[in-house]
Amino acid sequence: MKFRTAAVQYRLTDITDFEQFRAQVTHYVRNASEYGVQFLLFPEFMTTQLLSIGDEHGQALPIDLLPTFTDAYVELFRSLAAEYGMYIIGGTHVVATQGGKRRNRAFLFHPDGKIDTQDKIHLTPTEVTEWEMSKGEGVEVFQTEFGTIAMLTCYDIEFPEIVRMARAKGADVIFCPSCTDDRHGFYRVRYCCHARTIENQVYVVTTGTVGSLRTVDFMRANFGQAAIIAPNDIPFPPGGIIAEGIVNDDMLVVGDLDLTLLEQVRKDGSVMTWRDRRVDLYTDWSPR
Repeated sequence: MKFRTAAVQYRLTDITDFEQFRAQVTHYVRNASEYGVQFLLFPEFMTTQLLSIGDEHGQALPIDLLPTFTDAYVELFRSLAAEYGMYIIGGTHVVATQGGKRRNRAFLFHPDGKIDTQDKIHLTPTEVTEWEMSKGEGVEVFQTEFGTIAMLTCYDIEFPEIVRMARAKGADVIFCPSCTDDRHGFYRVRYCCHARTIENQVYVVTTGTVGSLRTVDFMRANFGQAAIIAPNDIPFPPGGIIAEGIVNDDMLVVGDLDLTLLEQVRKDGSVMTWRDRRVDLYTDWSPR
């Protein structure tokens, strides 16, 4: 099975109302539709742009008000997925849960109106101490017309165990929305994406925010680049890069994923890292 995917290098700029956010998101979806894209990925924390709308004093909204935009966010992405017949991973959005907790949640919007979610499992110090978020409790995989996928956000991709769990549950593609403010954070995520494709013989699609929110704390600097990454084996590009963007530019990155090639390298590749893992020497996860 072959399908086309794209990732948005989403430029964060200050806005004054939700309609500006709607117009920017819609622009990227329309652009992707012109390339015949079936899956579209937006980055982590893209909705922090809504905090720049500000209050009556011109101050940025606090993080605890971001969940008040959830209904409008969901309706926007749900309608776009249906209108364009596209699976859209709407980056992540901060939601409120029962008990007053906040979660960093990735959303998968299906063309038929279905919505799947995955909470971020591993949190950075800023998310914990500054934004008082709580961790997700498990990893899920999601069935689509184009196979099984997982959504693991930014820091999650730096933990091999969680990606191995997603692969054991059947995921062939890992979508990794991210948000990093400097080169150090960006390359941590990027290098780990490459490692996970090799270890698990899966595709990883990743992207990050670019631009700046001048009034929003912890979002004043962004360093990002989208990439569509494959295992380093003969059917794929030698560097494992199917497509990548220009660093820190506002743009769309498009590439084709062929799941039959994954099956081919898993059975008869130069190496078969998934098959050859030594579960007699180290623990592994398997469906029960």
